[in-house]
Amino acid sequence: MQIKSAEFVVSNQDVAKCPSNTLPEYAFIGRSNVGKSSLINMLTNRKNLAKTSGRPGKTQLINHFIINKNWYLVDLPGYGYARVSKTQKRVFQKFITAYFENRKQLVSAFVLVDIRHKPQPVDLEFMEWLGTNIIPFSIIFTKADKLKPNAIIRYIEEYKAILLETWEDMPNYFVTSSTKGDGRYELLNYIDSINLELNQKN
Repeated sequence: MQIKSAEFVVSNQDVAKCPSNTLPEYAFIGRSNVGKSSLINMLTNRKNLAKTSGRPGKTQLINHFIINKNWYLVDLPGYGYARVSKTQKRVFQKFITAYFENRKQLVSAFVLVDIRHKPQPVDLEFMEWLGTNIIPFSIIFTKADKLKPNAIIRYIEEYKAILLETWEDMPNYFVTSSTKGDGRYELLNYIDSINLELNQKN
């Protein structure tokens, strides 16, 4: 897939105010320091489409971007240790949950995980919640440029071993680097293949 256009559409905390058309949506979510904004900018080949910040937790709304006029990339608030109050975190949790439970246009979620760290309970719990609610998702391992190839392989095998303790199969996954562009082709082609399937069904 080639990204010919990528445009910001709307930000809000109310799922009812998300775009009303039926274009497919792909939601990106992860811990607040996982490099989500950098990944979105790398995927879309836009330097400042998603706002990056040295302070984790900058994304605090549901952000819709329309890609190639035919699908939405949805940037969701990060979870984890973002520097926000407990009240704000509860608000985030409420509208994130509402988005996943009520947004019929959602085709798949992408859960971002920093490849440098061992599996974190907050990530595993969120994946379990997605699975329990029958929400399709893939894992995106970020910051692969920070590790050597052998370390990446070892890390993913460790991650598989932990997930397969409770999952029947390893979820679909991608290894990416926003700095080097690794994984961009694979991820965009994956989204493209799903969109083609949806078009054939309609």
